[in-house]
Amino acid sequence: MSWRPIPGEVAVEAPPIKPKLELKGRISRSLVEEISRAKGEPEWMLRLRLRSLELFEKLPTPSWLTGVEELDLEELAHYVHPDFERAASWEDLPEPIRAVYEKLGLPEAERKALAGLAAQLESETVYLSFRKYLEGRGVILMDMGEAVQRYPDLVKRYFMRLFPPSDHKFAALHGALWSGGVFLYVPEGVELEAPIEAFFFVASDLLSQFEHSIIVAGDRSSVHFIEGCAAPMLRRYSFHDGMVEVYVGEGARAKFTTLQNWSRNIINFNNKRALLERGGSIEWVEIALGSKVTYTYPSVILRGEGAKASIYSLTFARAGDWKDTGAKVLHLAPRTSSEVVSKSVSVEGGVSVYRGLVRVAEGAKGSIASVKCESLVLDRESRAYTYPRNEVEEAEATVVHEASVGRLSDDVLFYLRSRGLREPDARKLVVLGYVGDFIDRLKDSMSGLFLEYYAVLKRVLETEFEEMGGYG
Repeated sequence: MSWRPIPGEVAVEAPPIKPKLELKGRISRSLVEEISRAKGEPEWMLRLRLRSLELFEKLPTPSWLTGVEELDLEELAHYVHPDFERAASWEDLPEPIRAVYEKLGLPEAERKALAGLAAQLESETVYLSFRKYLEGRGVILMDMGEAVQRYPDLVKRYFMRLFPPSDHKFAALHGALWSGGVFLYVPEGVELEAPIEAFFFVASDLLSQFEHSIIVAGDRSSVHFIEGCAAPMLRRYSFHDGMVEVYVGEGARAKFTTLQNWSRNIINFNNKRALLERGGSIEWVEIALGSKVTYTYPSVILRGEGAKASIYSLTFARAGDWKDTGAKVLHLAPRTSSEVVSKSVSVEGGVSVYRGLVRVAEGAKGSIASVKCESLVLDRESRAYTYPRNEVEEAEATVVHEASVGRLSDDVLFYLRSRGLREPDARKLVVLGYVGDFIDRLKDSMSGLFLEYYAVLKRVLETEFEEMGGYG
């Protein structure tokens, strides 16, 4: 198997991090200016940061946020630069850091399956490598901070254009404090046969991580981008507030896969949005297995005629978890299509929430949108909620929404136990079957690498059940 991340709180220990620079405390103009100065940024980026800071100070905290009561931004480190240089080979990384990534399987993944890999530790990219043939085809792959310096005009065209800091308070916070992330530019007509991955690792508690990634797929190009996330079990908590902007040109094809396997001490915000031109397509897969709190709603704007989007999400919420996920799709042109499939598992008092929006604008004739939400609740203490919203302004469009919440029945448990299974094993079998159906829906559309994720999901879920033992 080429990529086998292990549940962070089970198998990965926090590596010792000696910071070259650490900025923490109250979020102020001086702190923002210090981050920009440390990164050697041009004036336009500093202005964007300060404008974002002003918005952060003015915008209210969203009233519907739940589970973030312990979040105290003033006690967090907002920028931590590890005290070693970025490496282009695994051997150049300090041994404790390299050992973590080896345990997560990243070197093996790069050798066998990936065209490029960027690894971020705390606030900065510490490893970046990609196949030489990409340069010859005009592909740009680099740390976002480096891209701001080397390709300022190109980055300026895309940076926080899809997801402006005015969108909400935590988007503004991201704009003020962002650091790290990846800039990937695929020129017109270039098709990347192998995926490119960015892996984000939080190694310390009381840290905030704000990576920003931009993927640009030029006209008639194709790209598969994988985002991996992990953290060890922390004594307290850390905060993640990342952002992804994806631009898909005419006739281009993009796939974006996230496997989020944070430890349970992470408060996780993911701000993700894509823009599709005429005939473009995107397949977005969001798998949220870790974290105490997650808020993420991949959003797609279908601006060009015939553009299409598929968004699949899977969440697992256990005791004390709040997983608030969903999808937003805006149909702005004729004959656009979208499919949203959401699955969640709640156990031991965990809460799963689906929030979705489908908007079909006037003039988007012949557009089709389908939304299907399924929730599996394994006990009486757990919860699952669905909040769909449809705004259809075009009469010649079709919008379908289907939602279901199912509980694990005593009859099913009795049947499986009568066949010799212990109750935890019976519950595990039901959940794995439920997840397997989700994976089966993706087999025809996703690359062979994605099929290997099923083993990852299976391992994580098995670990969850082993830790819980028998619960009723």
